[in-house]
Amino acid sequence: MAVVAAVPARVQEPAGAPTPGRPTERDVLVTGGWIFTSTADKRIRNPGILVRAGKLLRVGGDLSIASPDAEQVTLAANETVLPGFFDLHAHYSTMITPRAARVDEMKAYPELFIANGVTSTFPAGESDPMGMRDLRISIDNGARVGPRIMNSGPYFGTARRGWNSATSVADVKAQVDKWAALGIKGIKTKGINPTMLRAVIEEAHLHGLTVTGHLDSGARTSVNPRDAILMGIDRIEHFTGGDAFSPDRSAYASYEHMTFDTPEFRKIVQLYRTHHTNYDATVSAYGYWGLKDPKVYDYFTDEKRFLTPYARHLVDTTKRPVNQQFENIYWTKQKEIKAFYDAGMGDLITLGTDHPSWGEYFTPFGASREMLVMTLAGIPNAAVLKIATINSARAMGVGDQLGTIEPGKLADLVIVRGDPLTDIKAVRLPRLVIKAGRVYHPEALMKSVEGLIGPTGPDDKKWFMPPQPGPDEFPQQ
Repeated sequence: MAVVAAVPARVQEPAGAPTPGRPTERDVLVTGGWIFTSTADKRIRNPGILVRAGKLLRVGGDLSIASPDAEQVTLAANETVLPGFFDLHAHYSTMITPRAARVDEMKAYPELFIANGVTSTFPAGESDPMGMRDLRISIDNGARVGPRIMNSGPYFGTARRGWNSATSVADVKAQVDKWAALGIKGIKTKGINPTMLRAVIEEAHLHGLTVTGHLDSGARTSVNPRDAILMGIDRIEHFTGGDAFSPDRSAYASYEHMTFDTPEFRKIVQLYRTHHTNYDATVSAYGYWGLKDPKVYDYFTDEKRFLTPYARHLVDTTKRPVNQQFENIYWTKQKEIKAFYDAGMGDLITLGTDHPSWGEYFTPFGASREMLVMTLAGIPNAAVLKIATINSARAMGVGDQLGTIEPGKLADLVIVRGDPLTDIKAVRLPRLVIKAGRVYHPEALMKSVEGLIGPTGPDDKKWFMPPQPGPDEFPQQ
């Protein structure tokens, strides 16, 4: 019989509080400038947006019903309102140096995500899942500023410390039940065998949870994305998979110099279409490990200022070797994502950054880089903005609440300088961000978390001791 560990006494869910977060009590009236609703491919003159109780009450129409004390947000002539951005591969984990442990960064990342217009995140595997749950509840309670955290819980697969691939299907399903009860919104699988993956998908879907996977070629005990799609997985990370991936070598080795005008690619694309499976390409993730394409990996703000004084001395990026395989994959992925889009699959692409930072760049700034590299690959700006908003919302099952600017949806908005339909870099460093009707000033948020990321000294055990398996890990057979 599967035994599920008792839930530890941690931060309690807010009784009666709405899970999206606590809205402002004042109306917010957004006027002037332009609006891109993510329901069409053009921006239009802003007809006026009335936010009440954290929701979009009206977009256009009679706005005179706004309360007399409504907070007024007036856009400049060329500013644009967008829906809040989603990062569906938003690693909070940072490593700082090769000898540091992977730590879920919770001191600065929540504010930095909001400052970058990222109002919703799926962490895609958590190093400290109970700590991340506490953070999510603190944000929902209004005790912290931060994005909507759609908790993923721990990895399911060998990426989780203590994972035992020989454990029973019943124990795997019991783990899914446990984390579902703790409020996760989806599951990330990585390093999982076919039997366990099927069990995770079946049990997760009973709880209404989505499942995504960092999969492989089918070599040894790995799973090819093709087979995961037939199991009913909801989203695939990194590689489209299919018959072009040879089962006698890894996905990375197969993919490095792949071309996409092939029967094998057309066949796997058709499988995504038939099963309506989302693809999270994480195009920019590989460039961080390569030569760092200067068109994408420039600094549009000083990210090093968020490191602690001690951590600044540890981060020496000049000694990081270039991973030539990942450099090759970075360019291959641009061809793949364009071929996937050109095959009519634009609605199934989502945005994920997948950058567990080592201190050179930080994840909250990655969404704009991912959008930029997609446009450089040849995807139209309007389609990229939809990928970053409504596509990703739908992929997490919340497209009826978020992802577009329409009456009745939750009021997550990003106000940027300029027109992102002509220059996608306009999404960098928004002027204002609104989440659940609360207005945030990105510059002030960034200022508030300077000097907080990383160890404070050589004895900071959180950063230099590897995490140990918890009492709820799988029994060793």
